[in-house]
Amino acid sequence: MSRGYRDGDSKRYFDWLYYAAIDMRAAKLLLDDPRCYNVVAFHSQQCIEKALKGYLLWRKHRLYDGHNLPFLCKQAMAEDDHFRPYLQLCSEINHYYIESRYPADFLLSMDAEAAERVIVEANDLLVFTNSLVKFDFSSYHAKKA
Repeated sequence: MSRGYRDGDSKRYFDWLYYAAIDMRAAKLLLDDPRCYNVVAFHSQQCIEKALKGYLLWRKHRLYDGHNLPFLCKQAMAEDDHFRPYLQLCSEINHYYIESRYPADFLLSMDAEAAERVIVEANDLLVFTNSLVKFDFSSYHAKKA
């Protein structure tokens, strides 16, 4: 059963794109510490999830629930086929949502090369999405409380 979006989740697409950019910045900062490569993977997954949700909110005026990146990417592809090249990335990085955050008997194995690749590819999707909606991180103004 779906949890549904929370009443407090923003309905402003640029809020989602802003937080996607924050996740990307966090991933880049954590890349300096090999102990944090799994967290790099998580923030990269979060960047993609929020970028896709922001795009879909902008395009469809609907806030999508869940963390399934291939599903979100397919929804974006239905609006703009230029998202198609990102489907493979979304399928690959989808499992980082859980596997990167919890200890397990078979740990997610990230090395520097894999962590850097994930950042580059997630950032590429973010830049592409921002170009479609004309979002500029430096011009963003948070909603006043």
